[in-house]
Amino acid sequence: MSAARNYAIVTAAYWGFTLSDGALRMLVLLHFFRLGYSPLTLAFLFLLYEAAGILANLIGGWLATHFGIARMLMVGLATQIAGFLMMSALMPDWSAALSVAWVVMAQGICGIAKDLTKTASKSAIKLTADAASAGNGSHVLFRWVAWFTGSKNAMKGAGFFLGGLLLEVLGFRLALWVMAAILALILIGVFVSLPPLMGKARASQSAREFFAKGHGVNLLAAARVFLFGARDVWFVVGLPIFLYGAGWSFTMVGSFLALWTIGYGLVQALAPALVKGGGKDGNAAITAARGWSLLLAIIPALMAAWLMGGGAQPVTVVVTGLLLFGIAFAVNSSVHSYLILAYAGSEKAAEDVGFYYAANAAGRFTGTLLSGLLYGWGIAWNWGGIEACLAGSAAMLAACWLITLALPPVKDRTARPA
Repeated sequence: MSAARNYAIVTAAYWGFTLSDGALRMLVLLHFFRLGYSPLTLAFLFLLYEAAGILANLIGGWLATHFGIARMLMVGLATQIAGFLMMSALMPDWSAALSVAWVVMAQGICGIAKDLTKTASKSAIKLTADAASAGNGSHVLFRWVAWFTGSKNAMKGAGFFLGGLLLEVLGFRLALWVMAAILALILIGVFVSLPPLMGKARASQSAREFFAKGHGVNLLAAARVFLFGARDVWFVVGLPIFLYGAGWSFTMVGSFLALWTIGYGLVQALAPALVKGGGKDGNAAITAARGWSLLLAIIPALMAAWLMGGGAQPVTVVVTGLLLFGIAFAVNSSVHSYLILAYAGSEKAAEDVGFYYAANAAGRFTGTLLSGLLYGWGIAWNWGGIEACLAGSAAMLAACWLITLALPPVKDRTARPA
């Protein structure tokens, strides 16, 4: 019962964090787009946020192992509060250069917060699933991580809607204060509810030991770079600007992205039912990762070819394609999230998870940068902005698929109670 209780507490805390994180992204994107910032500048606003996550995941995994997962979860929540308060100090009479620099720095703090919190939370899932496995670890792990990841992304989608709503109702600064106050309450709840030394173990004593990951962890991390780069290369900047340019209002754009992300999260939560045998056999999950990666690469390639060929109804094609993309991406991402925990050792799971999510952050960084660059280049070279983003997405997904072909078999270490 204690394992299930801790799982529920960690999940609830991460829900609250993710709700605020999704709201922040929409607040920043819509606020600065309304002020007239270019697509490339909007991408730069998020770059330090993503870059900071690379280092935060690497260090966070080690710190969670050394100091305990619960403590690092609290550090992540406190860091997010600090980032919100810094962001709220932005003054409207500052120059554009100073405003961008200030927001980038605040976003960097929030990026550290996000990945410290994510690494701690996902590591806690590994720990609690092992404790609750009772000889059926793979099934429990896949089911718990799928629900955790799917529900988290549903909350992120709700955060997109919340961000647009708070911007309309409260304005930029007051919205940030309200979210900081809510996170403070969540932080207090974690402090009084979780054992502070949960997940504490012997951490790596040298850089060589830390980076001595298993072959499966290394390959899956490489695939993750391309998987999440392929999503963000058209989702972060290109898609919202394309839809707004097609006549959609800010509310319509935010609501659509919110609904898409919520649906994407629900599909992730259902992934164990969609992956035959994946919840009981890690190698079946590898087969699923390969098949879904290939399907995922085909979708943006067909969309880009249709739009570049002058096909009719571009908005309909993009919206429909995004729905199909979301289903395939959700299942693939959920399978990856299970596989990293299946490959990870129990003793230093936080370090392996941190390394993997550092690759995840590297992919988001690359995708965010390319989203602004490709959209601008596509317009300048008469390819079409969203078309260029889709072509980049297809190329990255093809690389992801090729890497998954080399994934090694999974050794079922989750079946032993921790």
